Amino acid sequence: MSDKKIWLYDTTLRDGAQREGISLSLTDKLKIVQKLDEMGIPFIEGGWPGANPKDVQFFWQLKETPLKQAQVVAFCSTRRPHKRAEADPMLKAILAANTHWVTIFGKSWDLHVIEGLKTSLDENLLMIQETIEYLISQGRNVIYDAEHWFDGYLANPEYALLTLQAAIKGGAKWLVFCDTNGGTLPHQITTIVEQVIARLGLDLDLADSPKLGIHTHNDSGTAVANAIAGVLSGISMVQGTINGYGERCGNANLCTLIPNLQLKLGYNCLEAKQLTQLTPNSRFISEMVNLAPDDHAPFVGRSAFAHKGGIHVSAVARNPMTYEHIVPEVIGNERRIVVSDQSGLSNVIAKAKTLGLDLDKSDPTCREILERLKTLEHQGYQFEAAEASFELLMLSALNQRQLLFTIKGFQVHCDILSAGQMPEANALATIKVVVDDRELLEVAEGNGPVSALDKALRKALVQFYPQIAQFYLTDYKVRILDGTDGTQASTRVLIESSNGEQRWTTVGVSSNIIDASYQAVVEGIEYGILLSKDEIKSFSMTKSTQ
Repeated sequence: MSDKKIWLYDTTLRDGAQREGISLSLTDKLKIVQKLDEMGIPFIEGGWPGANPKDVQFFWQLKETPLKQAQVVAFCSTRRPHKRAEADPMLKAILAANTHWVTIFGKSWDLHVIEGLKTSLDENLLMIQETIEYLISQGRNVIYDAEHWFDGYLANPEYALLTLQAAIKGGAKWLVFCDTNGGTLPHQITTIVEQVIARLGLDLDLADSPKLGIHTHNDSGTAVANAIAGVLSGISMVQGTINGYGERCGNANLCTLIPNLQLKLGYNCLEAKQLTQLTPNSRFISEMVNLAPDDHAPFVGRSAFAHKGGIHVSAVARNPMTYEHIVPEVIGNERRIVVSDQSGLSNVIAKAKTLGLDLDKSDPTCREILERLKTLEHQGYQFEAAEASFELLMLSALNQRQLLFTIKGFQVHCDILSAGQMPEANALATIKVVVDDRELLEVAEGNGPVSALDKALRKALVQFYPQIAQFYLTDYKVRILDGTDGTQASTRVLIESSNGEQRWTTVGVSSNIIDASYQAVVEGIEYGILLSKDEIKSFSMTKSTQ
């Protein structure tokens, strides 16, 4: 690893929370900041104290439960035009947050000064310098975010440089180049950063010289590439968010940026043990913001190290380097073998190994599993997306699938009640189950037929398998397979279940959507029971730290 340190600055709690559809509670923010602190992120932007009561409470709460190593940063704009910094209530709220570090953003683009702030170019320079001077006089260290820096420099380079000089005169420790609109490309980043270093005469190796950072947005799909271009040009702080969350198209994704900088370019970002927390934290934070994890995200996605083609699987079994650019475990991910109608015997054997089963190509069971797989996928099943169902199929072929319960039959009754203009579906499910020669009849209501069926089955089984009380459905997907058949079309249902720590997906197919749902629900509960009893070892599980 290189001796050059890259300072990571996470703004998930502020800039990331501006993504459409994200709303973090105070508890959410406190849980996330603890995870980022444990992962070794040096700077964590907590929010804008005074902008809303939640951010005020967040900073106060951290005084009661301080972090282990991270510096929590308060965020704010420069003082208002023609107002003394010490008299600006906005800055008083920043000081009340009692953080050692404060990030102040100011205008770099003359267009924004004139059209946005409605003030003069000279007044904007004073706003930058005097705000930083005041905060430093109150014992704070200041990071200066040069908002719209690259657009401002391209439009009026001389004035843009004056804004940075104002920040330097004020005493800022860091100057951060912000691609606020996300429209700059990597080659422009390189050229502008190198020009700024030269024109300001910065010697970045001197201890008393301000250091440089970069804050990029992903509107052109180049946020990570832009940040890397900045680092290669001399920048030593990168700002970004976990999973690339942020307004519009998002911010630089730290889950992609950190491994590229550390594993590919050799920079010092995190300790090796901390780096292994990247994938679990990516998924944990996606749960906190109530967004499904991106399975195809670089490095941390479930599919990032998934192998489907038989030739690929055979090669990876011999040497993982043939189809993997890094060892997945170094960033906390894992290799997955995907099974589908394109699979070969290598996929089946590799998948069996994840279950602790040692199969050989000469074993006729391997061929039987493969043929069964292809027959079912021809009927519409999709085991690539429902690996829990495939593992149960494999256990059946090996005569190792336990009979936990037997469904004798079920009925579902559904009424559509109209309340004003909004119809409300009430469903009643009756199910008959046999467990250990005991026959049970249970009834449950739900807000739809699948919900009622799921509740009735759980109600019948929970007295035998109390762990079921921890299970819940996290996703329900329906796909019409042959739409030209109208209401007679076959339907595929995928159901994702969870016990709070792991997630697993099961599949059902039928021309009756209730029957397809029933298949997926039943297998989901069966798989969860086996999982909780440690009688199944799944490499397809998605583990979280929640």
